[in-house]
Amino acid sequence: MRIGILSRRPYLYSTRRLKEAAEKRGHDVRVVDYLRCYMNITAHKPEVFFRGEPLRFDTIIPRIGASRTFYGTAVVRQFEMMGIFPANESQAIARSRDKLRCLQLLARAGVGLPVSGFAHYTKDIDDIINMVGGAPLVVKLLEGTQGIGVVLAETKKAAQSVIAAFRELDANLLVQEYIKEAGGTDIRALVVGGRVVAAMQRSAAPGDFRANLHRGGTAARARLTPEERSIARRAAKIMGLNVAGVDMLRSNHGPVVIEVNSSPGLEGIEAASGVDVAGKIVEFLEENALRGKTRDRGHE
Repeated sequence: MRIGILSRRPYLYSTRRLKEAAEKRGHDVRVVDYLRCYMNITAHKPEVFFRGEPLRFDTIIPRIGASRTFYGTAVVRQFEMMGIFPANESQAIARSRDKLRCLQLLARAGVGLPVSGFAHYTKDIDDIINMVGGAPLVVKLLEGTQGIGVVLAETKKAAQSVIAAFRELDANLLVQEYIKEAGGTDIRALVVGGRVVAAMQRSAAPGDFRANLHRGGTAARARLTPEERSIARRAAKIMGLNVAGVDMLRSNHGPVVIEVNSSPGLEGIEAASGVDVAGKIVEFLEENALRGKTRDRGHE
């Protein structure tokens, strides 16, 4: 197959591993900077061009950065118009990137979540704080990634100050209950084609509560419970994602989902689990990448 990897940085671990895994299986692979792609939007012969030449792929693997979601998903959507099968479809990527929409869809389907509040008017701050059980609580910027824009407010006064400051900057944010019993750890389950293929437990760096590896956290192989596996698969399906990193906390009332990632990094989870995740993604494409088979499987 001719496989296109849409990535801005070919030297990143995840991009390199996907390319290596595909080439090892005899596929023709090309890494393309999706921001350098441009499109001919027409009903009869839609095309995607890169540096003056039309791109011809059988399937694509989108690795769209969070800050480039709008243009990146437009490129993926154009390939879909051409009948090219993507590892993740444009609508599913956009759906998962909208953190508020993601939580609302998961909640509607009955998936366990931290108690979360969202408001626009600053005079509603106290009600939102009480809604999530009071301090300590977590404040999250909706546009934040990799633990950036996530603040633990340990007192009500601190929570009021942080929320007011973010709203003064016209930033959209979520207020969530703090799952103290998680102890600065979370679980990431990597779902490919409706199956959990790998899992890791991430632990926060000393003095931090965020378990992101980009924030200095550490990772180890995790053994998931049947309930955690089921929730991870359901969360990916609700988002319509074929490839997803589902992040969960272990709370006193069961596992709760905190995020569903459409471009999960592979370095930490491959090292912690010992699983060839890149190979699993390529295998999924080999089995499913039939031309014209694009079809969004999410709920909205």
